[in-house]
Amino acid sequence: MAELLRTNDPGLLSVVEGLLGQAGIPHHVADRTMGVLEGSILVIQPRVLVPDDREAEARELLVEADLGEWLRR
Repeated sequence: MAELLRTNDPGLLSVVEGLLGQAGIPHHVADRTMGVLEGSILVIQPRVLVPDDREAEARELLVEADLGEWLRR
């Protein structure tokens, strides 16, 4: 799995999940509930993961949606 982005912003996560879902790109948000466990100090950010063979497509999709600044390098 390839990591696309990390964020504590639930709105951004929702938008990214919606875009990936509409494009039919499988994805997983890892560590979504870790904020509850670590006391909400925002150290552990949820990560959006996609299959390695769909990474380029997912990155292009997010760049086209003007979300490229959030992508991990």
